[in-house]
Amino acid sequence: MELDPRRLRVLRAVALRGGMAAAAQLLHLTPSAVSQQLAQLEREVGQPLIDRSRRTASLTPAGQLLAARAERIEQELAEARRELTELNGRLSGPVTIAAFSSAVCHLVVPALRELATTHPDLEPEVVELEGLPALTELRTGAIDLVIAEYDADDSGSPGPLRGLSAAPVADDEYCIVTPTAWSPRPGSIKDLAARPWVASPPDTACGRALDRIAGQYGFTAHRAHTCLEFPTVLALVAGGFGAAVIPKLALASASPLAIALPSVPVAGHRRITVLRRDLPAGPEPRTQALVDALQTVAFDLGLTPIAMPRTPLHHN
Repeated sequence: MELDPRRLRVLRAVALRGGMAAAAQLLHLTPSAVSQQLAQLEREVGQPLIDRSRRTASLTPAGQLLAARAERIEQELAEARRELTELNGRLSGPVTIAAFSSAVCHLVVPALRELATTHPDLEPEVVELEGLPALTELRTGAIDLVIAEYDADDSGSPGPLRGLSAAPVADDEYCIVTPTAWSPRPGSIKDLAARPWVASPPDTACGRALDRIAGQYGFTAHRAHTCLEFPTVLALVAGGFGAAVIPKLALASASPLAIALPSVPVAGHRRITVLRRDLPAGPEPRTQALVDALQTVAFDLGLTPIAMPRTPLHHN
């Protein structure tokens, strides 16, 4: 029995993505090509690997067995690439980074500029993607790194995610910004209890931070507006429509019409972390080069270095 490793990779993609169309997207093939590769693999093994009796394709027991073997082969290939890199000391090839907007603007872009000098043969690709879709793409191999963030004081953060490891980047202190047009100007968080807020969605780090701060000061935040991206939040604050919780990193693009109150310890910080796939022998050199560059940029920006990460829950 001859097994073509390339067809095993197609079977693995179907197992990871849960269907032929999604596997085709991952592999940059047409659904027809995926179907043909699987049909040929079934002829090679002499038994069905895909259960086509259901509306969505699923693997038979034989298909599951071969997909697990294909996963091990992929890990062995990753280890081979690592060993070759260590042998010649040269980093090259594609590496795909998924990140949220403020991380792309203020961390990823400067890091990639540095890597273009230190490792010119790397071929980075940036994808603005976050949350569960980013983690799904990371697990399937379509993405190599996910830059994530969560409210570091949120006790509801889950434990480590199966098959993934986390590398710390920095802690990013929250600030509270208010419109300069407000009179009298608020001097503390208590002065904002009856004011409107431009809030991040409740399941994001800043959204959770606002709820936590309001709870500690004994008021319910009036979420007059809800925005996902920080430039939008800052534009509404500058327009006089509410106060907002903003991490220090995002204030790099703040309008001079919005002012930050003096730092209040209870505001806390968000934790920025890189997620990547676990490998038996440790991080893949290309991803480690990116982590190192991101940590350097964060330090240069004055963010607080961290030694041990927790697994992120949500992004912003």
